[in-house]
Amino acid sequence: MSKMNIMRKTLLLLIFTALIFQQAFTQGAYLPFNRDYYHLIERYEILNGDMNPIFHTGFKPYRRDHVAEYLEQYLAEKSNLIQSSADRFNLEYLTNDNWEFASEETMNSDNPFLKKLYKKPSDFFHYRDELFDIHVNPVLYLSGGIEQGQDNFRFRNSRGLELRGSIDRKIGFYTYLTTTQTVFPSWIRNYTEANGAVPGEGFWKDYDSEGYGYFSAMGHVSFDIGKSIQAQFGHDRNFVGEGYRSVILSDFSNPYVFFKLNTKIWKFNLTNLFSQMTADVIYNGRRPTDGRYPQKWFSHHRLGINLGRKLNIGVFESVMANQFDWNYLNPVIFYRWVEHQLGTPDKVMLGFDGKWNFMQGMQLYGQFALDEFVFNEFFGIDGKNSSRNKHAIQVGYKYINAFKISNLDFQLEYNQARPYTYQEKFEYQAFNNYRTPLAHPLGANFREVIGILRYQPIPRLQVNATGFYQFFGADPNADVNFGGDLLKNRLVTNTGLGLFGHTIGQGVENRVVMGNLNLSYMIKQNLFIDLNQSYRRRTAQNLDSPEVDLFTQVSLRMNMVRQEFNY
Repeated sequence: MSKMNIMRKTLLLLIFTALIFQQAFTQGAYLPFNRDYYHLIERYEILNGDMNPIFHTGFKPYRRDHVAEYLEQYLAEKSNLIQSSADRFNLEYLTNDNWEFASEETMNSDNPFLKKLYKKPSDFFHYRDELFDIHVNPVLYLSGGIEQGQDNFRFRNSRGLELRGSIDRKIGFYTYLTTTQTVFPSWIRNYTEANGAVPGEGFWKDYDSEGYGYFSAMGHVSFDIGKSIQAQFGHDRNFVGEGYRSVILSDFSNPYVFFKLNTKIWKFNLTNLFSQMTADVIYNGRRPTDGRYPQKWFSHHRLGINLGRKLNIGVFESVMANQFDWNYLNPVIFYRWVEHQLGTPDKVMLGFDGKWNFMQGMQLYGQFALDEFVFNEFFGIDGKNSSRNKHAIQVGYKYINAFKISNLDFQLEYNQARPYTYQEKFEYQAFNNYRTPLAHPLGANFREVIGILRYQPIPRLQVNATGFYQFFGADPNADVNFGGDLLKNRLVTNTGLGLFGHTIGQGVENRVVMGNLNLSYMIKQNLFIDLNQSYRRRTAQNLDSPEVDLFTQVSLRMNMVRQEFNY
């Protein structure tokens, strides 16, 4: 029996055991990770200044029943902070979106369609009794855009279905299915062609001359093992941290199968994630066709603690292995010790993240991910800029109701990763999934500054202005490895630099400046019309003149996350 088969059976055994011992606690499915939506939830914690007592925000996504409980508690205790009409609208919107967990009756639709549909503003159809709860919604994303200097029309056409609910109030479930045909802006198409995978989707097929077609499916079941332990088994993405990016684990790659345990006791929160991912499939200029794609095993755990009312610190470690090993199923073991004892070359990363609500309405946050570290080479004069000192850093700041202007929120973030961070010298152990990075879209060997301004001048209108500057090093050809491309072998560099003298931006220097302005108007609950204008300018040592892209797009979306092209 192969180790992958053992792994699958072990996962099923864990889930079956958890279901046997699960008790009668109210259960909710998880909310899809949506930066705009999650910002509305998280801004109230920063306004309040105290840590969220219901759930830790350092590991996403969140459960619907937890969000509903937090909103009710916030309304009861901090109603004095709800001063603007936009704030009242947002709280009503979030409560209606999770109405099945509200302790009080939420708003009903004035005129349900055919008396059965849209009886609640958030649900196309729902049915609820003591044993079974189901909510069904259509999913739609229609967009069209024009890119300066490009002949073909840019568009997206996504249609699908979203379904969630619970059984016996004990087991929550969620399903999301869409099919998409799209033509990306030119810089996204270039990224897709270089990596051989559509970011966030993985497998794709050609559509016309420049487009892609793909089918998306995500889903999970969730249940409580005890009052303090929650479990989730699904096929989706996860996100660690408080930032726009994450240097630990982000939502950039395509979904993967996982089993997650979340244990919350007092001020401590331990999250264990066990998953199977797709390794680097053989690629020769187009998508792979025949044969089963190779798989790899990923395990991650994070322990978070609230220190007082203002500070949260989380420590993590993760391991990427090319084959399953029972030792990594231990939810409380130190992976580095296991890896040493096994004598394996599995890739282990560790580090920490944190946030500090140092003033009412203001938050500092950050992350540090350590891939490899040699003390003498890091601190010694002769070992300056060793290729074996690999780490990534994030530092960020959030300001809610900036300059005392209601619903004007500001965020500033800095990210960097040294060359060769996340790469590995052994097959299938780099920190990626289906040829796309698990952390930052640029992989490694970069610096980045991001500024985000969010403003809600009237309840239904959201204005989002995002700008960023990126400095990174690229490889001149496929045979050279300067440390940014995670698909390349860590030992094969061909740079001529040796062990020392490696700095961020080495290789072909690239600089990208991009600005993105988006206006989203909510017509009805979770039905939006978006107007987007993007400007992108790239300069590089191997370019005679800058590449400048102007992209204008109009979108209509229902129950879908707003698509962004900020990389």
